[in-house]
Amino acid sequence: MRSVALLGSTGSIGTQALDVIARNPEQFHVTALAAGGSDVEAVVTQALTFRPQFVAVARAEAAREVAARLPGVEVAGGADAVVEAASRGADVVLNGITGSVGLRPTLAALNAGSTLALANKESLVAGGALVKAAVQRPDQIVPVDSEHSALAQALRGGRAEEVRRLVVTASGGAFRGRSRAELADVTAADALRHPTWDMGAVVTINSASMVNKALEVIEAHLLFDIPMGRIDVVVHAQSIVHSMVEFIDGSTLAQVSPPDMRLPIALGLSWPERVADAAPGMDWTQASTWTFAPLDEDAFPAVSLARQAVEASALHPAVFNAANEECVQAFIDGELPFLGIVDTVRRVVEEYQAPTELTLEAVDEAEAWARVRAAEVMTS
Repeated sequence: MRSVALLGSTGSIGTQALDVIARNPEQFHVTALAAGGSDVEAVVTQALTFRPQFVAVARAEAAREVAARLPGVEVAGGADAVVEAASRGADVVLNGITGSVGLRPTLAALNAGSTLALANKESLVAGGALVKAAVQRPDQIVPVDSEHSALAQALRGGRAEEVRRLVVTASGGAFRGRSRAELADVTAADALRHPTWDMGAVVTINSASMVNKALEVIEAHLLFDIPMGRIDVVVHAQSIVHSMVEFIDGSTLAQVSPPDMRLPIALGLSWPERVADAAPGMDWTQASTWTFAPLDEDAFPAVSLARQAVEASALHPAVFNAANEECVQAFIDGELPFLGIVDTVRRVVEEYQAPTELTLEAVDEAEAWARVRAAEVMTS
């Protein structure tokens, strides 16, 4: 039986992970939960159901309320408490936090020797070489994003030197097929209407702008040691083919399943083993059509900007991500037009001058600068 520390327990990834764990009590047990604290009732219910030894709540006031309702359970509040949850040596730490705030818990889990089931792509994007340097053994990081889980599965089909390229599929988000001109007046409500996936607001808007795919390309580059120039993006509206690996002989292996995050979550918890009936499989008795289209980089330039960021320095991806986080919030608040998200991120990325040394403090400073500069650009 594997012990699990679950970070971001009340979010989309966290709640689906708990569903997988609840249906497989002989395989997993929860030893720690961590949540932001916006939904105290959910945290308390989860703790009463899964009986973790430790509960971390990022918001101190919410932590006090949770502690009052969970006598006998160790409850701690603040950002350091979330890092503590990750560092306690669970067999698996599932990082389902949204945003680069997940970097320190990611490093804590790796340093503790836990397997890191990584759904928090921003921590790898921002931390880059720091995260990779913390890895103690092969397969210590198991990707949970559906695309990277697909790539990890397909890569089992050949040796590293046989891989020609990775092909990351994209649903296209809420605005698939629209031109740049047609995106000028879209609203946050429009962007949140994802045609396939049920995700949190930030990830859904990132999907609409294709920033999510840009971050995933950087993540694939770092996870699998494949140059950015050998990672392609194709738009696949059905979200059935989750990504593909092309080999040097011309063969392509694809991972195929209905769009259900419980499958990659279960695989992240149990890697390299599979969890029986983690999610429904394909119904091959029904006719279906799958389509693939090139990415329109004029309407959605985020992926090409991510490639530029990686080429610029080890810290530019952190700047890219932090600036985007600020812009997404401004878009949600009605203070920035949709096209202004990537336009602002581009300006911030192009202005950034990176120091020569990559440290955790340098990442913090780069992100802080990017957030301030993005706010200045948005109001200028």
